[in-house]
Amino acid sequence: MRIVFAGTPPVAVPALDALAASRHPVVGVVTRDDAPLGRKRALTPSPVAARAAELGLPTIKANRLREAETEAVAALEPDLGVIVAYGGLLRAPMLAAPRLGWINLHFSLLPRWRGAAPVQRAVMAGDSETGSAVFQLVEELDAGDVFSLERRAIGADETAGDVLEALSVSGAAQLASVVDAIADGRAVATPQTGAPTLAAKLTLDDARLTLTDAGDAVYARLRGVTPEPGAFVLVGGERFKIHAARLSRGAERLAPGAFGARSGRVYLGTATYPLELLTVQPAGKKAMAAADWWRGLKLTEGLMAE
Repeated sequence: MRIVFAGTPPVAVPALDALAASRHPVVGVVTRDDAPLGRKRALTPSPVAARAAELGLPTIKANRLREAETEAVAALEPDLGVIVAYGGLLRAPMLAAPRLGWINLHFSLLPRWRGAAPVQRAVMAGDSETGSAVFQLVEELDAGDVFSLERRAIGADETAGDVLEALSVSGAAQLASVVDAIADGRAVATPQTGAPTLAAKLTLDDARLTLTDAGDAVYARLRGVTPEPGAFVLVGGERFKIHAARLSRGAERLAPGAFGARSGRVYLGTATYPLELLTVQPAGKKAMAAADWWRGLKLTEGLMAE
């Protein structure tokens, strides 16, 4: 089968690689426009665009898929479209461009966590497992019939970034298997069952920790927003980022928002167990070990976060 692939971020690259190594030719790649990155805001191709260039694949770059992009995809005469985290909606004309429509690799146990941030929302909610689904793309958000569903436990200390990286690799193999099954006429898709939940895109508000919550809830939120958009609290009215931490059930409890140090370790209080801070980034400074930050403070008595 002739495949057209749509994707943008790093988690989509393993899927592109798996398809490029398969018996099915990838005749084109759709990805989002180059974006300004870094301090100099230099226009930079998406990770999928960069990988497509290395593979010598023709690429269509667009943030919105309008008539021109639909015509460009149709001109490739694809049998099947495959999408992994492209970052935009596909409407009816584009959905119909490939002969067999589009399939989507989505990192959740559909219908739980339909939407833009399924792994992040699963971790934040304290889910014990997540997974990946390959389903037929339809106009309704992540609502199509499912070809394959694979489950994966969420480790007690895993961040959303950890889980996404693992699912991007296992999901790529899962996706390639479904593509083979479709080509061979063996694929069977079944309707989703159960009540759907929405995995809305993360905002900066999601990344702010509420230290009056129980420690387990605070830690789940921290892990869910790591590495992006990145957990933070306010210290002296300025954003204090927490890049790495762990829940310390054996440590002495602190008042919510209170900092404390014991035996060279730095803690931050919640409503129950404190967080042990490992890597932090005060406003205007680079990321550093929490112990180094603490040693450099001139005043620690009564230091509070909010």
